[in-house]
Amino acid sequence: MGKVPRALVTGGAGFLGSHLCERLLNEGLAVVCMDNLITGSMANIEHLFGREGFVFVKHDVTNFFH
Repeated sequence: MGKVPRALVTGGAGFLGSHLCERLLNEGLAVVCMDNLITGSMANIEHLFGREGFVFVKHDVTNFFH
């Protein structure tokens, strides 16, 4: 069995990003949702937390990440 394709969605807890996360999961991709939650909301993605392949990272993409 091959590797599952993975997508990084920045701003994933926003309105558009959360819908994109859901769509990508439905298409069979693993999704890393990254958001600093300044304008995004956990309420937009809370239904995705039980989904296989979904990971949320609270992070501001303007700061270094390792």
